[in-house]
Amino acid sequence: MKIDLKDKVALVTGGSKGIGRGAAEALAAAGATVVICARNKEELQATAKEIAESTGSKVIAVPADVAKQEDVDRLVQRIKQEAGEVDILVNNAGTVGAMGDFEDIDPDAYLSLYDLNVVSMVRLIQAVLPAMKSSKWGRIINISSENGLQPYPDMIPYDLTKAAIINLSKGVSKALGKYNILVNTVSPAFITTPLVENMMQEQAEKSGTSKEKAVQNFLKKNRPDIVLERPGTIAEVGAAVVFLASEQASFITGTNLRVDGGSVASI
Repeated sequence: MKIDLKDKVALVTGGSKGIGRGAAEALAAAGATVVICARNKEELQATAKEIAESTGSKVIAVPADVAKQEDVDRLVQRIKQEAGEVDILVNNAGTVGAMGDFEDIDPDAYLSLYDLNVVSMVRLIQAVLPAMKSSKWGRIINISSENGLQPYPDMIPYDLTKAAIINLSKGVSKALGKYNILVNTVSPAFITTPLVENMMQEQAEKSGTSKEKAVQNFLKKNRPDIVLERPGTIAEVGAAVVFLASEQASFITGTNLRVDGGSVASI
């Protein structure tokens, strides 16, 4: 099955590294013109150059803070000028936020995290929606997490936002289906992002073991429900994103595609 997105324009938020970069690489490899945004201009430009060179597709870097409405408006206008209207939106920008004991986390931490992880997605969807409605074609893919389905007690603010993303996707899919705009969620679990790689390296150094052993120890202690007994890769998440962006997924909307190695225990 060959996926061809050569006539599509894709926007990936938080696209300079990790899962966002993986999604951008996969979309570019499928032929899409890809716009990546993030706050770090230098890192963003370097990533765009690397993806363009490896895939041969056009990749545009636009620095933006998606927590600011004015940045979102400017971002979409810049894309229109340089590439055309957005056909595929991958809402990936976000952060983990405050972690620790529930009683020690300030309630204000919930508000700021919700704004970045959830409300920013609303901003982006509303910004690209007029063009998608006009063309009667659109793909919106919101990146959530296994945490949205099975919360962890030391990550409750993050868990809450990821559950909200799944709900947002389902609700918006019902609102926009009549325009042939498909809205889905991808929920990864324990993916080998640079952040995870660094965390595993630190644990390996502390325990005097290899990084591979540190990963296995982490899986056994913290993620025993991952039945494949390994972390997922950025490329595996990117493949899920590309599938949902494609014509092959033209009758799929409102779903939550779990890229979790079997981690979530529920059906």
